[in-house]
Order: sequence, then C-alpha cells, then structure tokens
Amino acid sequence: MTFAKFNSHPVRKTIDTVFDELFNNLPSAWGDSLNVPATNIHEDKDGYHVEVSAPGLSKEDFKINIEKDLLTVSYEKKEENKTEDYKTVRREFGQRGFKRSFSLNDQVDTENVQAKYENGILKLYLPKKEETKPASRQINIQ
Repeated sequence: MTFAKFNSHPVRKTIDTVFDELFNNLPSAWGDSLNVPATNIHEDKDGYHVEVSAPGLSKEDFKINIEKDLLTVSYEKKEENKTEDYKTVRREFGQRGFKRSFSLNDQVDTENVQAKYENGILKLYLPKKEETKPASRQINIQ
C-alpha cells in the first residue's frame, strides 16, 4: 500500500488505487454489520468468561446492557474536536462503533456480572447461579 502517490495524469488510476477505493468503501456502504469484534468465551465451574477484542478504545465509550436473556455489548466513539490546522489525507484506523449481543441461559447470575477493560480486551465475567453450580462431593466405595 502506498501512502502518497504522485501522478502527472490524474485521470489514470493505478490498480492499487482502484482496489483501495473499492475495498475501503465497502464496509461503509454495508453499514457497521462487518464491524464486529472478535470474541472468546470460556466456561469454568463458577461462570463464563467473555473476552471482546477492542484495542485502542476508551472504556468510557462502552455500554454493556442485560435485558431479559440478552447481553449486549456496544461501543460508540464520542465525537472528537477537529482542528483546522491540518487536513487528514487518509484515515484507516479508528473505531466508529459496534454492537454485539449474546443470548444468556438461565444459569447466569445476571445481578453479579462484572466487566473490566485492560490491554485492549474487554473482559466480562458472568457468574453461574449457586443452584446451577455442580456440587462436589466425595463418593464412598463399599
């Protein structure tokens, strides 16, 4: 990929420019449906651990909501104050926003869900309800 191109014939476009324009405009034409962060979900005996890959974002812009049996994680970038001192020629990074929902089963204790954001990962802990945790007991052999 080329940062800047100097071309004495602006009517002619290089193959790189055509592909850059085509592929950089596709996601905006389709909306934010392609803008879904990668997610890992782990389960242990006490609950579920959800990790959402969200590097470079601010924790203040996240919104985590539980309604009935649906957990929704969303992110919306707050408007930045733009300066007129310089003109951005090309912008490739920067998260506009996303929304991702997960269905919860009846084992999740929705009153005690915890969240933290560290090292570019939004980490959610969804504990299991006490009655659904597997009971551990010793079995005597006769």
